[in-house]
Amino acid sequence: MDTRKLKYFLAVVDHDGFNRAAEHLLIAQPSLSQTIASLEKDLGVPLFHRIGRRAVLSEAGKELVGPARLVMRDLDAAQSAVQALRGLRSGRLDIITMPSPGIEPLTSMTAEFTRLHPQVRLNVSAGFTPEEVIESVRSGSTEIGLAGSSSPIRVPGVNVLDLERQPLILIVNPHADTFTAGSTMQREDLDGHRLIASQRGSLMRWLVDDALAHGVRAEIVVEVAHRTSILPLVLAGVGHAVMPSSWAPTAHKAGLRTLQIEPVSHLDVAILSRKDGLTPAARAFLEVAELHVVKEPNAGQSLKR
Repeated sequence: MDTRKLKYFLAVVDHDGFNRAAEHLLIAQPSLSQTIASLEKDLGVPLFHRIGRRAVLSEAGKELVGPARLVMRDLDAAQSAVQALRGLRSGRLDIITMPSPGIEPLTSMTAEFTRLHPQVRLNVSAGFTPEEVIESVRSGSTEIGLAGSSSPIRVPGVNVLDLERQPLILIVNPHADTFTAGSTMQREDLDGHRLIASQRGSLMRWLVDDALAHGVRAEIVVEVAHRTSILPLVLAGVGHAVMPSSWAPTAHKAGLRTLQIEPVSHLDVAILSRKDGLTPAARAFLEVAELHVVKEPNAGQSLKR
């Protein structure tokens, strides 16, 4: 199978259609369509359903995406291995991250990596659960994954490097700051307050729901899927927000106060990668990640999710 056909197939997937893919590839749209038709003939199955002017992946097409990315990445790895003789001077690294690790430690690691390897381009996509991150790394859609969970992540067949534990904090609504002076608070102190909550399934939402179940009379005013909305909502006076401590520096720069919530619950943050076949760029990123590991005496403690 011609790898050029796989490259064109992935371009249609990544650019959501034939027209934009052709523009990205700098080829004529009919030429792209002919190449995809040839690939479908090779495989004996349709890869896209044509619905009006839209191209929607068929079931066979969905199954091909992961293996196609692996083939193209292995080709990149082979080319990069030769280039590595002259040092890591080019390439692309695909990363997937959950929202909170995407603030920290990803920012610090990316700053260090791009300083060391300025010619490597990072492509960072979003995942919202550890399962999404794990599947992306396993399937080969991405090489590196950053995930946060209520307990250390352990996945067969995937390398896991534990990075840090982020305690949960309250980002305080400045229009309703009736908390006592200091840097800590009790969960019971949420009584009578209005909260901005993430969706169910996250550790932050579990803490809020657990407090409500134990008689704390707080009110969830807004449930947010996209956590980029949380700080603006707090600044607007909508409510307080329970978040991992990675959000604290940004909150402080915005002039918001944060309080560590006791008893403390932690988000365990880890970096995931395939066990073999990594590109030089991925291996270099893992070397940077090793320098960001935070050693704590209770790093093995498990917490309820």
